[in-house]
Amino acid sequence: MNTTTHAHGYTKDKDALVKRLHRIEGQVRGVEKMVEDDRYCIDILTQISAVNTALEAVAFKILDEHVRHCVAGALTSGDKADAQVKTEELLEAVQRFARTR
Repeated sequence: MNTTTHAHGYTKDKDALVKRLHRIEGQVRGVEKMVEDDRYCIDILTQISAVNTALEAVAFKILDEHVRHCVAGALTSGDKADAQVKTEELLEAVQRFARTR
């Protein structure tokens, strides 16, 4: 995994992504409270589905930016090794994401 300190594709949207993640964090706490309060199963499952959908939206945004910035940059850089690494990382990320569905 490449963790260098250069700007990533999502950097321009970082504040918005962090806000979305904070909202998701609040949703998860809400689900926890629903369980603690012995709420109806279907209501809890509905909220869990909403959390999953929200997380997927964040993941798709980051994946989109990764392709448009990191992968595209590597492919146009002329550095075949970096292009190969970024392509493999992308394929592995898509496979991991697909397994969670």
